[in-house]
Amino acid sequence: MSDGTPADLFFDAAINLLHRVREEEAEAIAAAGTLLADTVAAGGRLFAFGAGHSSLAAQDVVYRAGGLALMNLLAVPGVVGVDVTPATLGSALERVDGLASAVLDSSPLRAGDALVIISLSGRNALPVEMAVNARALGVKVIGVTSVAYATETTSRHSSGTFLKDHCDLVLDSKIAVGDAELTLDTIPAPFAPASTVVTAALMQAVMATTAAALADRGIEPPLLRSGNVDGGHEWNGRVMREYGDRIFYRR
Repeated sequence: MSDGTPADLFFDAAINLLHRVREEEAEAIAAAGTLLADTVAAGGRLFAFGAGHSSLAAQDVVYRAGGLALMNLLAVPGVVGVDVTPATLGSALERVDGLASAVLDSSPLRAGDALVIISLSGRNALPVEMAVNARALGVKVIGVTSVAYATETTSRHSSGTFLKDHCDLVLDSKIAVGDAELTLDTIPAPFAPASTVVTAALMQAVMATTAAALADRGIEPPLLRSGNVDGGHEWNGRVMREYGDRIFYRR
């Protein structure tokens, strides 16, 4: 590790990744925002899914001040975060064949909706099957993943394919395999993951693009305001009444 404190070096690594994503994924971000705006304008619903720590970026765009009210979390019990005990159960469930099918069969997803699937590696059965089965339902799928995993690891799905192979659009987070940005002679393993920082930024960039695309069409973006500012609750109540049939986190 070169000169600088570990904190400085981590910030540098994260900033460099954000610059790469901004420059190299600009076209894909614009296309993703257009796809979501198309879905909203056509009366479709928006969903986001992620397993384990990938779920953090999905949760970050659901019921969020300044965010689109129509973004719903597609939750799979046991894999949403580290609240399940033991925490390793979530990782095991990601590799279970057939789980995605069971989840989609009981979910509100339908043809004309859009689903963002976040998976850093994109190699496990759950995100691959989620994408395959969602598209079979007529759902548009945006994958947020590190494409590097597809060339440096093997798939854990029976097809031998990755999430990126089953999406209408792919956003590449550029995260290196292993998700650790720093090394130090005195520490035996790489450390300091940046995938959450980068993936959350990617998601918010897409949300901002979606809102602007809707406004360009003369459609007021269904945005939420903070409940901690005056008038926020009243604003949100209006949005939720208007779009209540497309908001599932209140039910």
